[in-house]
Amino acid sequence: MEGTSLLWSLSLLSLMCCRTNQLKLNVSPSRSQFFRGDSVSLSCEEDDGSAGGTLTRNTTRGPMSQCGVDWGERSGSTCSISLLVPWDSGVYWCESSQAAASQSINLTVAGGPVILQSPVLPVMEGDGLTLSCQSKRQDSRLPAAFYKDGSLIGAEPGGHMTIGHVSRWDEGLYRCNISGHGESPSSWISVTGEETCITHRHTT
Repeated sequence: MEGTSLLWSLSLLSLMCCRTNQLKLNVSPSRSQFFRGDSVSLSCEEDDGSAGGTLTRNTTRGPMSQCGVDWGERSGSTCSISLLVPWDSGVYWCESSQAAASQSINLTVAGGPVILQSPVLPVMEGDGLTLSCQSKRQDSRLPAAFYKDGSLIGAEPGGHMTIGHVSRWDEGLYRCNISGHGESPSSWISVTGEETCITHRHTT
């Protein structure tokens, strides 16, 4: 009996996923760049989908502050900015005393006439990624050149570029240019893998 118990003890495996209760930050519309005068809504929620947390930001214009103090309109766990200006550019995240802070995101409000529409949240490995170059002066898509880490990666007549299956190599700093209109600011696109679990072997 003791041998059986020892054998069981030596071969026992427990699978434990390292996960904590973490807040999630949602952005609508879901993109990282905006024109001056655009509006954006940001909301914080718990893992179970319920509202929770307070939106906080850090910009170059002022110290770290929470929504509703001297910027944005707060309604519960949602913060709305109705008329974005360039100094709203900065890092945004959710925080609360009950859960770990959310992943931070970077929002950029362009002072010029061109923006790059790209995901504001990390892209999962294997998923598709679409980049769009948009001019404030014209609604229709114009031919655009796309750059990653300073190098040209393609010129697209329709103003948008699609990467079918994203890998870690696609992570980097992206921008776009529309001839005769201007160039967008740069935005960092992150690529993430699936949540990993760690297997622990217990021995006695």
